[in-house]
This record gives sequence, structure tokens and C-alpha cells, in this order.
Amino acid sequence: MRRLPLEEPITRAGPLSRQLAVFAIIATGLALIVVRDPRADTDAALVALAAGLCVALAAAVAAVFAFVHVWREGARGLGAALAGLLLALLLLGYPAYLGLRGLRLPALSDITTDIDNPPAFSRSRAAFAARGGRYPPDPGPAIRERQRGAYPQIAPLTLDIGADEAFELARKAALNRHWQIVEAIRPGGRTGNGRIEAVARGLILNLPDDVTVRIRPRADGARIDVRSASRIGGRDFGSNADRIRAYLDDVANLALAVK
Repeated sequence: MRRLPLEEPITRAGPLSRQLAVFAIIATGLALIVVRDPRADTDAALVALAAGLCVALAAAVAAVFAFVHVWREGARGLGAALAGLLLALLLLGYPAYLGLRGLRLPALSDITTDIDNPPAFSRSRAAFAARGGRYPPDPGPAIRERQRGAYPQIAPLTLDIGADEAFELARKAALNRHWQIVEAIRPGGRTGNGRIEAVARGLILNLPDDVTVRIRPRADGARIDVRSASRIGGRDFGSNADRIRAYLDDVANLALAVK
């Protein structure tokens, strides 16, 4: 009598994890392309991007089920599960980093170097058009106290040069960071302050944030204040503070270079 060979069990979760991960990469990549396009419907593109990340999470869960099946029953499909898990982690790594960073930061989306007297955004027609008709509201006392506790190192930049020269350095630093400058008003006039109104975009999602820079003359030089506000969501995961720090570092380095 001929004995039939025993078939090794195969876990379905392994190939499913790989398929889901591949689909998540394609969907997320397409959604990312759409999100980065300024002409696209940002809300719809962000929903599609979030859906792709959810599929990647499902791929990771399927991979875990496959590992359990392989461990307990010696089933085949370990390679597919590993591939699915690695692809899923590739997509979920940066969102997970942002999530962990957001857990230790307060819910802020408007950061300034002058908590007591934040620079006001321009109300000109050009500035309104660049911001899509939006005017960031002034942060209230509670938000100011939250920033004071979370970002004590965010402070104005004082330079021992004239206000006009400081304005030029501030403008050059904004251009070097590829900000879209909407207005650039030199120091002088009724208030004596200079102002740079700009739109900055994120590195990955290319989403617009609004930035205003105030250059105030002083007896011993000039003071530069910056305010950066996100357009989407009530939590910026530290991006506005990072932007202000990097920008002021650029201005300070330019000031050192011209001495």
C-alpha cells in the first residue's frame, strides 16, 4: 500500500501580510504624491495617506499572527511574514516616531519667540491670499504658558548690527530655506519695525505653515522675533519650534559670516 506524503501546514497570514504591505506601500506612495501637490485636495489626500498607513498596520498584525502559527505548528510562510513585517515597519517607522514625540509635547501648533507680545501676521490682501484666506489667531494665555513650559529655549535673536542689515540677513535666511516670501517690509515707517511674511512647507508632506518675522531696531543693534503657525491640526509635533530654531541659527551664522 502506497503511503501519501504528509503536507506541511502553510500559514495564510504570512502571504496576506506581504500582500497588504505591498498594497500599503503603493497606496501610501500615491497618496504622498498627491499630498505634496499644492493643487490637490489636501484633506482627501491626507485621508488616503492615513488609510495606507492603516493597511500597513494590518500587515504588521498579520505578520505577528503568522509568526505565532509558524512557532506553534511549524507552518511554512515565515519568509512572506518577515517581508510583510519589514515593509510595514518601513512605512510605520516615521509616524511612530512622531507619535512618540507627540506624547511628550503639549498640543501646540503656534510657536513664537516672544510669548508676551507675539508678532502679528499681516492682514494685507497678498498675505491673506497666500494663507488661503486664513488669519492665525493670537495664542491665548493658556497656550502661552504651555509653550513656556515646553520650549524654554525658544527666544529672540539679538544682533549687534543695524536693523536694515539684520533685515537683509533675515530675508536671505528665509530664501535659503526656500520659504515663499509674501511680504518683505524694511524697518522704518510708523512702528519702526521690519517684517517678513512667508509660507514654509514641510519636508515630507509639503504642507504649508505660516511664518512671520519681526525685525525691531534697538539702541545696540536689532532684535529678531519669529512666529510659526501650522494650518492643519492642533498639534505640530514640535515642527514649528524646530523651524524657528533652525531659521534663527541660519541668521546667526550669516551674521557671523559678514563680520
